[in-house]
Amino acid sequence: MSTYTWNEIGVDERLIRKLEANGIAKPTDVQAETIPVLLGGSDVSARSQTGTGKTLAYLLPLLQKLNPRSGAVQGVILAPTQELAMQIVRVAETYGEALGIRVQQLIGGAALKRQVEKLKLRPQLVIGTPGRIHELLKLRKLKLSEVTGVVIDEADQVFQLGSTKEVEAILFAMGRERQIAFFSATYPDQMARFEGRWMNDPQRIQITPEHRVSETIDNFYVVCDKRDKTDTARRLIRLLDPKSALLFLADTDNIANWEAKLAYEGFTVETLYGDADKQRRAATLARFRDGRCQLLLATDVAARGIDIEGLPLVIQLDPAADADHYVHRAGRTGRMGRAGTVVSIVTPQEKFIMEKFRKQLGIELTERTMFRGKLLNEEELREATRPGALRPEARPVIRKGEASARTKRTGEAADAKPAVAATHAKKPAARPVQTKASAKAKRKSEGKNKGAPKWLKAKREAEKEQ
Repeated sequence: MSTYTWNEIGVDERLIRKLEANGIAKPTDVQAETIPVLLGGSDVSARSQTGTGKTLAYLLPLLQKLNPRSGAVQGVILAPTQELAMQIVRVAETYGEALGIRVQQLIGGAALKRQVEKLKLRPQLVIGTPGRIHELLKLRKLKLSEVTGVVIDEADQVFQLGSTKEVEAILFAMGRERQIAFFSATYPDQMARFEGRWMNDPQRIQITPEHRVSETIDNFYVVCDKRDKTDTARRLIRLLDPKSALLFLADTDNIANWEAKLAYEGFTVETLYGDADKQRRAATLARFRDGRCQLLLATDVAARGIDIEGLPLVIQLDPAADADHYVHRAGRTGRMGRAGTVVSIVTPQEKFIMEKFRKQLGIELTERTMFRGKLLNEEELREATRPGALRPEARPVIRKGEASARTKRTGEAADAKPAVAATHAKKPAARPVQTKASAKAKRKSEGKNKGAPKWLKAKREAEKEQ
């Protein structure tokens, strides 16, 4: 937190009362740095790690500059995903109400006709995804000529998702005097190109770039074969026993398979991916936030920027594509200075990726092993498995002098040999070995008796026994 107060950085008194009612007493560093610059009218390109309060950093000054008496759209906020857009809408409605600002969401997956009807309520601020806002522009249902402020949240992702042309068409529809702000946790090369194209002498604000992943987060990884990842994830969740956990996958192809396997293990599981419709995604997030499901399986795009209050654990079932994706995944936990844990499950062939992230992000990222209900690092595992540290598994040895005492208690013989003899006595006696001569005599005797009357057979048998 910064040493400034809300008053000192120029926030309206009505907004301050709302902030204090929500338990936000002081601005964070990114808010203290950014709000005065935006209130001053300059374009801004702000970079700050996730969970540091970027939403209020651009939302509070934008709301203050809107005219509640005008019925025109004056502010636009673009977000890469439906979930992030709806998250911003909830915050904007909370603080916009104090200033009399009407807010409208315009996101894909929702009914277009209904959104057109709501635009007739003449909102001053619209928040949505580039695709839907661009669609309404083409249909001439949305006018942006009086927009004075536009914010692109998670700007790096907005430009990477292939919506560049749509974003540019939206910016072209606005007046030349509009103020632009880019906010993101990472800064890819193309960001500089868009700054030069659309901004006027932008102010760059970078907050603690050397700590892109929060220092309150524990980062480590577990190694296993690919076929054992499901079992490793199950054991890991049982061991850590979080109230909730966000599990990241690289793509949607395996999401149904993972959902089925984890559900079979007894976990309550939901999925969040880009192909699902808006209503289902919103309902899934609501159940996860309310604690009605423990595990949420998600892809990078779907979980981009979402804020799950108090989320304790992030598990990466597939390693992040690059360091920037690792930052955004890790940023779902440990928000606003809270503690959090990020665990990556990797194969032996993927260990080098963890080493790369460790160097690029400057974080402590070590290997851990699950052993007897604990997650141990290399040194702890070595200590736990050294000779003498393990409990003996062999049968107890009977020392000299203890045998007689045992015999008295159990009535067993002290000497093992009679027991062995008794065991052998139970076996059936061996059959006598039959020689060739005896076998021939037997056949001859049987030949004589063949066809003989019964009385003669009986006589011969009696003579043989004598």
